[in-house]
Amino acid sequence: MLSCDICGETVSSEPDMKAHLLIVHMENEVICPFCKLSGVNYDEMCFHIETAHFEQNELERNFERINTVQYGISDNRKDSSLQCRADINSSVHSACASNQPKISAQSLPKDGTLKHKDFYSENLTESRKFLKSTEKQSDRTKIKESIYETMYSPPECPFCGKIEDNSQDMETHVKTKHADLLDTPLEGVNRVQCSRDLELAQQLQQEEDRKRRSEESRQEMEEFQKLQRQYGLDNSGGYKQQQLRNMEIEVNRGRMHPSEFHRRKADMMESLAIGVDDGKTKTSGIMEALYRYYQNAATDVRRVWLSAGVDHFHSSFGDKGWGCGYRNFQMLLSSLLQNDGYDDSLKGMSVPCIPKIQSMIEDAWKEGFDPQGASQLNDKLQGTKAWIGACEIYTLLTSLRIKCRIVDFQKSTGPLGTHPRLFEWILSYYASEREGSPKVVCTSKPPIYLQHQGHSRTVVGIEEKKNRTLCLLVFDPGCPSREMQKLLKQDMEVSSLKQLRKFVGNLKHKQYQIVAVEGVLSSEEKIARRQASQVFTAEKIP
Repeated sequence: MLSCDICGETVSSEPDMKAHLLIVHMENEVICPFCKLSGVNYDEMCFHIETAHFEQNELERNFERINTVQYGISDNRKDSSLQCRADINSSVHSACASNQPKISAQSLPKDGTLKHKDFYSENLTESRKFLKSTEKQSDRTKIKESIYETMYSPPECPFCGKIEDNSQDMETHVKTKHADLLDTPLEGVNRVQCSRDLELAQQLQQEEDRKRRSEESRQEMEEFQKLQRQYGLDNSGGYKQQQLRNMEIEVNRGRMHPSEFHRRKADMMESLAIGVDDGKTKTSGIMEALYRYYQNAATDVRRVWLSAGVDHFHSSFGDKGWGCGYRNFQMLLSSLLQNDGYDDSLKGMSVPCIPKIQSMIEDAWKEGFDPQGASQLNDKLQGTKAWIGACEIYTLLTSLRIKCRIVDFQKSTGPLGTHPRLFEWILSYYASEREGSPKVVCTSKPPIYLQHQGHSRTVVGIEEKKNRTLCLLVFDPGCPSREMQKLLKQDMEVSSLKQLRKFVGNLKHKQYQIVAVEGVLSSEEKIARRQASQVFTAEKIP
């Protein structure tokens, strides 16, 4: 009879032993005896048991040794495969611990036998020594208790000495019964340190917030000052100071003779004293020249409507960069002064200089017109380079009993940001009856004040091309006199009109406002409009 060195099973012959080894100990699936892990090889199972179940494995292995001593190695029980599996798991663990090579079918000798020296590991030899030493003991229970006490010591409470079954129960006991003792001096120090860290973090955050607010305030102030400079509210002086400063620059650069400087300064001081524009930036007679041109040329134009006579005024050294609104008012007023229907309101007035216009707007504010607009400009225009727009033009005209209206084209009404409704409105303003009229129509309508972001111009007419497209005729205060005077030539060239013509595709600002004059106001109507200007509203299209 042959006995299996692994599980103790006895067989009658060597072929039976080979079959037993292959079937029971080599082909069976390796399963973890503690967590039922499977599907791995012997080396992987050894590593798993060694790392995950070290204490359990030691205890179980000793219990299995006791079982072997109690029941005998050669006891042929029915559940021999289970016993073999437990024994081989123990042997596998010992083999892993001693770095022994794994046994496989290929490692067997050619005769198929498993030699005694090739199989046993050092741990298996130690196990046999242990078995021999425990064969003399007959009380299984005493042996188990002895081994259990040797390998496992139940946790004891460090405060009261109570013993619990496991570490989790002991942790619960300490937390519930000795919570006050857990606050050790070290933990108290840590708590104080955490409090200090939190206080420091709060101080740092407050300092960062203070710096951020300071930076935001600085940026806001810079933006505000930038806007003040842009709109002439930075207390850097007004028309007079800028005129003198720019003329001095011209002298220093050699572009103006000192005698010319003194002559212009004297003329400016006289103009400011009487409040009348000196006319040095004015160009007259352009509307008459346009009438002649359209009569004799412009074959692509089906019909054109021209406003009443108007003079062109451009910016000078004193108002360059901010005076367009004032110059457009001068253009509009120059047309009204040529119309007898406005004599009663204007009372023989001449075209005022820019500082005088500023004074007239301040007087209108004092009467009670547009208090919101006055507040935005600090109730002061004289001595500043403050911009004015459609609201200030409306306020000034209404204070002079000139009937006018503001129309706000607040958003685009055509493709690509264009404003075709603006062109249609201006056409209806100039042309009451389009059909049957001559090619060139000189109307009695005053020009229209046209405002958009950052600039303003004056509309003096509108063309209707043969293909029915519309084109505005515009006076720009940014255009100097030398360019405008080219329109006065008898043989005016088409290129000269380029500076006046504005097609639908040329006006693409987000918003446009116009001020259109419609007649004269009575004293009662002026009072009513002054009251209405307390909350300024405009007609909106669309």
